[in-house]
Amino acid sequence: MSKQIRQLIYTPIVWIMIIPLIILDIFVTIYNHLGFPILKIPKVKRKQHIKIDRYKIKSLTPIKKVNCAYCGYANGLISYTQEIAARTEKYWCPIKHQNKKDFKQPIHHKKFKNFPKA
Repeated sequence: MSKQIRQLIYTPIVWIMIIPLIILDIFVTIYNHLGFPILKIPKVKRKQHIKIDRYKIKSLTPIKKVNCAYCGYANGLISYTQEIAARTEKYWCPIKHQNKKDFKQPIHHKKFKNFPKA
């Protein structure tokens, strides 16, 4: 199967994710702007995470520009969401998970307390 056919088959699978991404964006943004001020948690700046600028690259085809915009949005949104979740976790439960070899501790857990020993 050629690369072009694989991409043609894959494209709708990628793009269907835009719907849950937009819904996620709406909910985490509301949560960030309404919930964080109540708890006095600094709000996450969306523009520090979501950057859509690769469409300006002249050498990209129109389809690649659209796909680059999608990836910039999707990955930026996940970064934005992760930072909101991390700040929430830091507020409510800044305790590391049990140290297991198959679990990758999140970077934001670095300053959290160690999991209590039994």
